[in-house]
Amino acid sequence: MIVNEIFHSIQGESTRAGLPCTFVRLTGCNLRCVYCDTAYAFYDGREMTVTAVADEVKRLGCAFVTVTGGEPLLQPEVHALMGRLADSGCDVQVETSGAIDITPVDPRVRVILDIKTPGSGMMDRMDWMNLGRLRPGDEVKVVLTGRGDYEWARERIAAGGIPGDTPVLLSPSHGVLDPRELADWITADRLPVRLQLQLHKYVWGADARGV
Repeated sequence: MIVNEIFHSIQGESTRAGLPCTFVRLTGCNLRCVYCDTAYAFYDGREMTVTAVADEVKRLGCAFVTVTGGEPLLQPEVHALMGRLADSGCDVQVETSGAIDITPVDPRVRVILDIKTPGSGMMDRMDWMNLGRLRPGDEVKVVLTGRGDYEWARERIAAGGIPGDTPVLLSPSHGVLDPRELADWITADRLPVRLQLQLHKYVWGADARGV
């Protein structure tokens, strides 16, 4: 597989934000969201075997592992990797754009599924069937660029389709939507969601890599 970077840091997103985490970032993405903050992962990377990646994760010494990208599900070998990590006792989650069928993901792996809004520019690429494929423990993330995206997300949540026990995280696009505005909208509407900030960007800055 083609790997962009492997590093140990603090998880900045999901309901496990703040926990020490090992990240495996794979190369390549089939989307071009307007707010993408990892464009460097579109092409840059080095070829590694599943065994080599698993060995590096073990060396870093943190059993909470996030497989991300780019879009990690583009590479078929990712499924062997995630299974290998789960076999070794790791707590594994995968961050995916929502544009690729999540059915093949190992049931031991937590799926963090993006829902693309109109403001992302990629809404028409979503595989909406993925909402019905979510399992207990999976999570949904929605990155918002403004009030229009928020209202769109609010309507989708109200319409159903997301399993009722699935955490829904609304995240302001960093530097585009003021988190205070989003917090005000959520509280005013009594929306049953979690406000998500990209913790790593507040700790190390928006342009830092390997964190």
